[in-house]
Amino acid sequence: MARPKTLPDSILKNADAMIALGVAVVVIMMVIPIPAWVLDIGMALSITISMIVLLSVMYTVKAIDFSAFPSLLLLTTVYRLSLNVSSTRLILSQGTAFQGKIIRFFGEVVVSGNYVIGIVVFLILVAIQFMVIVKGATRVSEVAARFTLDAMPGKQMAIDADLNSGIITEKEAIERREEIRREADFYGAMDGASKFVQGDVIAGLVITAINIIGGLSIGVLMKGEPVVEAASTYTLLTIGDGLVSQIPSLLISMSTGLIVTRAASEDNLGVDVISQLTMQPRALMIASGMLGFLGALYLGWPMLLFSALTGTLAWTCQRTVKELQKEEEVREKKDQAKQRKPENVASLLAVDPLEVEIGYALIPLVDPEQGGDLLERITMIRRQMALELGLIVPPIRIRDNMQFRPNQYAIKIKGVEVASASIKTDQYLAMNPGTATAELKGEATREPAFGLPAVWIRERDRQKAELAGYTVVDPPSVIATHLTEILKRHAFEILGRQETQQILDEIKKHYPALVEDATKALSVGEIHKILQNLLREGVPIRDMVTILETIADRTAAYGKDLDRLTEVVRAALARHITKQYLSDDGTLAVITLDPRLEEEVVAGVEITPEGRTINMDPARIQRILEKLGVEAEKAVQAGISPLVLTSPRARAAFKTLTQRAAPNLVVLSFSEIIPDIEIRTIGTVAA
Repeated sequence: MARPKTLPDSILKNADAMIALGVAVVVIMMVIPIPAWVLDIGMALSITISMIVLLSVMYTVKAIDFSAFPSLLLLTTVYRLSLNVSSTRLILSQGTAFQGKIIRFFGEVVVSGNYVIGIVVFLILVAIQFMVIVKGATRVSEVAARFTLDAMPGKQMAIDADLNSGIITEKEAIERREEIRREADFYGAMDGASKFVQGDVIAGLVITAINIIGGLSIGVLMKGEPVVEAASTYTLLTIGDGLVSQIPSLLISMSTGLIVTRAASEDNLGVDVISQLTMQPRALMIASGMLGFLGALYLGWPMLLFSALTGTLAWTCQRTVKELQKEEEVREKKDQAKQRKPENVASLLAVDPLEVEIGYALIPLVDPEQGGDLLERITMIRRQMALELGLIVPPIRIRDNMQFRPNQYAIKIKGVEVASASIKTDQYLAMNPGTATAELKGEATREPAFGLPAVWIRERDRQKAELAGYTVVDPPSVIATHLTEILKRHAFEILGRQETQQILDEIKKHYPALVEDATKALSVGEIHKILQNLLREGVPIRDMVTILETIADRTAAYGKDLDRLTEVVRAALARHITKQYLSDDGTLAVITLDPRLEEEVVAGVEITPEGRTINMDPARIQRILEKLGVEAEKAVQAGISPLVLTSPRARAAFKTLTQRAAPNLVVLSFSEIIPDIEIRTIGTVAA
């Protein structure tokens, strides 16, 4: 959190050394006698620091803005105790010759030279401080610390929910989490620090009693002074010392009580107190009437005093009523202006990039207070997409749709529904990975992400299904998996120019020259098209350095032909592409094309302003797809995902030919396979 600059840099730079020096002086004061004039300076400084702390607390808007308060509490307490030790040493050793001006002032002037009055005043101050302020502040600190720590998980989940729904940015979420952490640290520290104040009061009382007894003992027994004279001398000085110590201690105790009882507000304490005390005109009027009645019972000065107070309250009440009437008039004018103001339909044009709409029965899955963790899963999905594909997924807005069936959900991209399904929140989805043989009782369905056969089962049957070899997932996992697959399939749609610019800005922080060269070669829109081409076929764009280097190096040779540049970039990403499709034994199982078929497909390519198309006889295309289907079916039966390997010049053309019939078919070229990989041909598509 940025702090305002209040002192010169030279002082702030040496602040740690100044604090360390101050602590060293405090320790020295405890063990080495100091002159009376130094003691006077120390006591004046103690009162000054206490007043500054109290006033700082009163002008603090939020308690955590004064996060150094717990540590300052300890330092001021130890400082006052060191002054007590030094003053005790001087009073007992010097007696009537003691030259401490401040202590003598409090002992002779403040309590009128009467040590009985001094003792009474001192005990009253101690009672007020210990029994009222300190005890209350200690209890409030304990409760505040416990409640703050208990509320942390809920606050963290609320921040995650706001982040996922797009209400706040990542930076704002980090700032809010940091504020929650600082708040917990502060109230946790205050819970312990309030004990310092309590101990300080007790120590002051004990020190005063010891000083009186010690002073009488030294004066009567060692110096042979009369009891009355010794009592007058040492008791007055001790009471003066006690008052000088208790007044700063009382101010610090008040500061502690104020800071731990400070409620959340946008203004400081003074503004809050005055505005809230005068916000109820009726209360002011009743109080004014009661004071007027009391004034009528007395003659003389009390009557004048109560009359003045009555008039003040009546005037304040009148001012408050006028202010409230003005606010009401302003509010009515604003309401009328809102009613007359035509509806701003432009705001309705905005479309959320990603949405998940849910039926009312699925609301508990996204409500942290009801144990729902779907929002946390969505956060992890966005992180996973960044790590796997290099894609910045925009915030996903989740909203309920009362027109849906209770258990239905839908996934939308740019306002258009791309997938929907229904789940059962009180059951589990069991899928057969191909190894399970036992039949399960339940409602047959299909897993929404991949369309696999599945069964909804009760929780009591979960263990049985897992032992039988089924893969069992809970409802939030079903939605999360479905959402993940939709994001992967439509990654090229999700990546917009704004996201592309974000990626370039991030890379520019570390590779400014590279980004400059790449954006000189191609515009952001053209780079965006290349990245879309890569994502459309599942190629990760996380290695943006390689992508931009290739664009910067090869644009001169290929010009603005984005399709050819895409193929060159794919070749540069060969290691990333190969790694995606390797089998467990480190080989690459592929289906190849007859060279004559490759030539035929390449010859059928037609370049149009809209992009690459295949100009071939539809019947011929159908026969090619049927032959490809036969080879792909053989691969699937062998437990291998179909992957077609072609020459570099035929890859893009063959992918275009199969795009509509088999959009998920992987088509690679030899230039996209790293040299040290063993290629295993499992079939060939004949011409």
